[in-house]
Amino acid sequence: MKKKQICILGSTGSIGTQALQVIEEHSDLYEVYALTANNRVEQLAEQAHRFHPAAVVIANDAHYDRLRQLLDDMPDVKVYAGARALDEIVASDPIDMVLTAMVGFAGLSPTIAAIRARKAIALANKETLVVAGELICQLSRQYRVPILPVDSEHSAIFQSLVGEDDNPIEKILLTASGGPFRKMSMEEIAHVTKADALRHPTWDMGAKITIDSATMMNKGFEVIEAKWLFGVDASQIQVLVHPQSIVHSAVQFHDGAVKAQLGVPDMRMPIQYAFSFPKRLSLSSERLDLFRQPLEFFEPDLRKFHCLALAFEAIRRGGNMPCIVNAANEVVNRAFLEDRCSFLRMGEVIEQTMERATFIKEPTYETYVATDDEARRIAAELLK
Repeated sequence: MKKKQICILGSTGSIGTQALQVIEEHSDLYEVYALTANNRVEQLAEQAHRFHPAAVVIANDAHYDRLRQLLDDMPDVKVYAGARALDEIVASDPIDMVLTAMVGFAGLSPTIAAIRARKAIALANKETLVVAGELICQLSRQYRVPILPVDSEHSAIFQSLVGEDDNPIEKILLTASGGPFRKMSMEEIAHVTKADALRHPTWDMGAKITIDSATMMNKGFEVIEAKWLFGVDASQIQVLVHPQSIVHSAVQFHDGAVKAQLGVPDMRMPIQYAFSFPKRLSLSSERLDLFRQPLEFFEPDLRKFHCLALAFEAIRRGGNMPCIVNAANEVVNRAFLEDRCSFLRMGEVIEQTMERATFIKEPTYETYVATDDEARRIAAELLK
């Protein structure tokens, strides 16, 4: 049987490295065709030596010579550099599926290129749908390309919908861990540090996503994603703080029945399910033991987690507003990690950027690019 050829955009990040574990465990079914990274050139070279892809791409072309040097003993591996190379590599004929595990706005262009090349998409780059959900869904229909969610929450919703055909969704129950500051007061949160924010209680993720989880902007982005992935209105999506991260999300149907997907916090499961759908493969992971702990659910505090409220506001306004929010969030997230912005100031800068950036009700791809640039500039000025 021909092995499924997989391209991993962002192979050195948390999702990318766990995807390689899945491929390694099922090497009879999957093969790496291409690996890409932004700056982690040494790690990318190590992955290339281990998985022998046909090609590697380093998005930051300043690292090209170093990568070429590190792979000098692998003449069969083609080495490319630059953002344009990402768009080109995903269109390679042998590729069956593209895992979009890049972080941020940079994942939008190669995802569009992969869809236009009719490659199945395993979507882990949430900014793609946050920024340009309407465009991505339209392209997916036009090119008849499946988009399989990799986020644990959206995978859970997807799994809960399998076999339901056209049964109407009454409500999506989107779970959130609540992050490290769930029990803190506003006064306590005002003084937290990046070290505090990076200590996530249940998930092991990259720094950017971990900070977004602490502010709950990550959950706001997932609400936007769910709107586009499952064709529901934002008013049909309810966020539930679930500290144990066992119920990954659920769907309530119009007869009142609720279907949920449960499991231990392990991102390899949703990654593997996207690769293997509709089949389920064995996975060497811890099994869920429901006797070990209770399952708790709470309403999120939108005053304390203002970023989540801002995401809902962005959905309500529509147009390019989610793009504005995403760009501002990327700027303040980086500033917080570099000790240039306080925790609560992040939400303030995002809100002020929403007020100042140009609002466009019916954006095009070119609009998104211009909006991203404008919103980043505004947010950076506000931080000064």
